[in-house]
Amino acid sequence: EPPKIRLPRHLKQTYTRRVGETVNLVIPFQGRPRAKVSWQKNGSPIDKNQINIRNTENDTIIFIRKAERGHSGEYDMKVEVENLVDKATIDIQIVDRPGPPEIVTIEDVWGENVNLTWKPPKDDGNAAITGYTIQKADKKSMEWFTVIEHYHRTSATINELVIGNEYYFRVFAENMCGLSEDATMTKESALIAKDGKVYKYPVYDDFDFSERPLFTQPLVNTFAIAGYNATLNCSVRGNPKPKITWLKNKVLIMNDPKYRMFSNQGVCTLEIRKPSPYDGGTYTCRAVNELGEAEVDCKLEVK
Repeated sequence: EPPKIRLPRHLKQTYTRRVGETVNLVIPFQGRPRAKVSWQKNGSPIDKNQINIRNTENDTIIFIRKAERGHSGEYDMKVEVENLVDKATIDIQIVDRPGPPEIVTIEDVWGENVNLTWKPPKDDGNAAITGYTIQKADKKSMEWFTVIEHYHRTSATINELVIGNEYYFRVFAENMCGLSEDATMTKESALIAKDGKVYKYPVYDDFDFSERPLFTQPLVNTFAIAGYNATLNCSVRGNPKPKITWLKNKVLIMNDPKYRMFSNQGVCTLEIRKPSPYDGGTYTCRAVNELGEAEVDCKLEVK
């Protein structure tokens, strides 16, 4: 019987765990006479002191009692029976809370407003930074209050501060694991002066925001189970707002009750109701505006 790795569906995408959690992966395979199984991490042999691997006749198990960031990487599995070989790769990502932002600076103070800027953290925790939380404290009490949460940019204007008070500010970074344990505080304080200086608004040229469609997140090849709804997702940006259409095997999907299409904040979704194997194929999402068009596609397999 030739070697064949039965990679579980959830391991065909990046397998993510938090620092300290247990990793316990069982990967079945077939092959007779008894198959020889070997593993590599990022192209090098696996350190057996850090990662436990146990092989039986029909599966292999990767076990890590307490995951650390260093366990992240690409794990290559090879199953051999005589001269026949099957291979599979598992991408493991161990994530942690990020470090605090680098520097938080008070750029300007006018009226009852303060403009802050900061730099992203050096350590993102091995996961994308999803936002920032900004807090203020009156110099007299030094009690911290949250003014903005889940904020995506690295500069912000804090409004409606009390005239005559003096404020410090601090910023936390955030990723999928949560907020950074520490925050970075401004070195100086901002005094909201009673006389209120007149703020001169800078003169900006009108900026041209128009942009041809661009997919920021592609479609991903998907497996579905017959009779259970399946969804395909991607995201697109463009200005003017692009018109979204979906195609199956290069044919436009029109008024078919089997399909529902959504578009919200640039995220495009196609829902396929109770698919059958006949509904498998290549699906394409097309975005068009007056500046151009863009397409992404993926394969759907219904089992």
